[in-house]
Amino acid sequence: MRISVSSDMDEGIARQLVSELSRRGHVVTPHGALQPDEKDDWAYCTEVAALDVVEGRADQAVVCCWTGTGASIAANKVPGVRAALCTDAYTAGGARRWNDANVLALSLRLTSPAVLAEILDAWFDGTPSEEPDDQENIRHLGRIGQGGQGGQGPQA
Repeated sequence: MRISVSSDMDEGIARQLVSELSRRGHVVTPHGALQPDEKDDWAYCTEVAALDVVEGRADQAVVCCWTGTGASIAANKVPGVRAALCTDAYTAGGARRWNDANVLALSLRLTSPAVLAEILDAWFDGTPSEEPDDQENIRHLGRIGQGGQGGQGPQA
């Protein structure tokens, strides 16, 4: 699988993430602090990684910043991205299953090497749910912000 990876800092698990993804057989495209001569501010490098996904240069992305929050916000601003900030394996598996997340956001501060391995296991083992309600929720996400209320709006 082609994975775009961005980090605004060359700290924490950033380099280990690239190594671990490569060890698992993925083709990794690094961005930000992981790529010489690239802008490494979190909003910029995250946008580049997210665009790799929606423009077909990567199948998925993993975006990192100190807390993971900024990277997840920036990634979700790119139409077609469903980024999930995950601090544990259960959340990562659920993000793939129920949200069909295509971008994993990680905290450089909170993610230990052991937790990183667990999160990646759950992320790559996870597959999108085939339940009709779950699939409709994902379709609805694509309609949110397209004008009106995405088709339904709040229910009384």
